[in-house]
Amino acid sequence: MSMEQIIAAVRGFPGALVLLPEPGGEYPEESWGDAFFYYSPDGRLPRTTQPYATITTAGPDPAPWTLNIHVGRSALTALTSTDPLPDPTPPDRFHPHPFYAPQGWVSVLAPAERTGAAALRLLRNAHEAARERHERRRASRTPPTGGGSGSET
Repeated sequence: MSMEQIIAAVRGFPGALVLLPEPGGEYPEESWGDAFFYYSPDGRLPRTTQPYATITTAGPDPAPWTLNIHVGRSALTALTSTDPLPDPTPPDRFHPHPFYAPQGWVSVLAPAERTGAAALRLLRNAHEAARERHERRRASRTPPTGGGSGSET
């Protein structure tokens, strides 16, 4: 599975926004070659929401690359519990994210035959969870319809 295949799959999700920083753009050089996946039905970069998944590289021409997905704590445990002391270097295996595992993030170096199908399923699940969070936030900001001010005269 290639980075391009993952990016194409996510672009097919309803409401997906894929951010791809590149040279000459507004994003720092460290992010060139990376990908950030958001739920954004209006197509604009969310200002108060983190991506639900990322692809990180070592630069614009990555040799190994890593797919990082917010899966939640219970899914993280289920995916990585077979490794008592997880080693994040073997490719095509799920590992707790080295920094964001406590928040429920999993990483896989160069997903391929062993993890590819599961990675796509986890991306769909993460996208759906991001959509649900977006809908809840939107509903909490929308004033109720009908009713009145509460003071009838």
